Amino acid sequence: MAIVQLKGARLSFPDLFEPKQFEGQGPFSYRASFLQSEDTPVYLQQADKSWKATTMQKVIDAIATEAWKTKAGAILKTIEGNSQKCCWYDGNAKSYDGYEDNFVLSATRNQDKGRPLVINHDKSPLTEKDGKPYAGCYVNATVEIWAQDNKYGKGIRATLRGVQFVKDGDAFSAGTPVDEDEFEEIDAPETADDLS
Repeated sequence: MAIVQLKGARLSFPDLFEPKQFEGQGPFSYRASFLQSEDTPVYLQQADKSWKATTMQKVIDAIATEAWKTKAGAILKTIEGNSQKCCWYDGNAKSYDGYEDNFVLSATRNQDKGRPLVINHDKSPLTEKDGKPYAGCYVNATVEIWAQDNKYGKGIRATLRGVQFVKDGDAFSAGTPVDEDEFEEIDAPETADDLS
C-alpha cells in the first residue's frame, strides 16, 4: 500500500458527499476520477510523512512487485489498460469530456469507511451546498494505491482519501457552477402584477 498525492488534476465523476452504487449495483461508495497527463509527477508519501515526486507507473510497479514478486510483470500485463482491474488507465479508451490525451486515476471509498475529506484551497471544509468541487475543476487529491489479490481476482486499486479544491475549470457536461454575479440586484416587486 502506498499513499499518493496528485496535484492540479481535473476532477471527473465526483461522488464525494453522498455514497452511490456503481451503475445501481454493489456496495455504496464514494468515488472520483482524476485526469492528468501520463508523465505528470505524483507525490509518494515517505515514512517520515514527507512527499517524494515520482510517476504513477513507478508506484504501481512497486506495489505489484511487493505483492506478486517475480510474477508482477506478467500480472500487470494482464490488468493494465483494463479500467475494471487497474485504477490507472489511458483516458483515450473512454469517450468522456476531458479524457482524451490524459490518463485517469479512478478511486473509490466504501461507505463504511466514512466520507473522504473534502476541503477548499484554504483547507476549510466543503459541503455539497458549496457547489465545489465539481466535474471539470482542478483539485489536489490523496489516494491509497494497493494490490487486490482475493477471490474476486487480482488488480491495482485506489482508495479515495481526500480532495482539495484548487481552482475553477470548464465544467464537464453536467453544467457550469452557479455564480451570483450572473444576476443583478433588483427591487422586490410589491405584488405579483408588478412582475408582468
